[in-house]
Amino acid sequence: MALVVGLLGTAGSYALGLGALTQPGPGLWPFAISVVIVVLSAVLLVTGRGLRDTERFSRASLQTVVGLVTLVLLAALLPVIGFEIPSALLMFVWLRWLGKESWRSSIVISIGAVAAFYVLFVLLLQIPLPRLI
Repeated sequence: MALVVGLLGTAGSYALGLGALTQPGPGLWPFAISVVIVVLSAVLLVTGRGLRDTERFSRASLQTVVGLVTLVLLAALLPVIGFEIPSALLMFVWLRWLGKESWRSSIVISIGAVAAFYVLFVLLLQIPLPRLI
């Protein structure tokens, strides 16, 4: 699965344009990371069958699925309603249900982190993020 994700990432980032090292395009770093994923996945495919210290799938493995699904939802909602609400919800779900944090700390940290990201990326760095506000 990781190999497929890496291959899709390389194709998608290549389509964005790699540019050059002196003038990187928007797909350069995603392409580099995707290539690393492909290489490591290929190595794991070749050597992984002999490993004995692996973890079996269990109910706890569902946490990974929940994390992946919520991350995909964030990516889908980001262009539609901005980054504030999906990011706060993602952080809240991860803290409350995956991290087993209290309701209070999950709410406070989620709102505080989104506010900090807003100040850093939107106000200070002036990065054009899709946003609600």
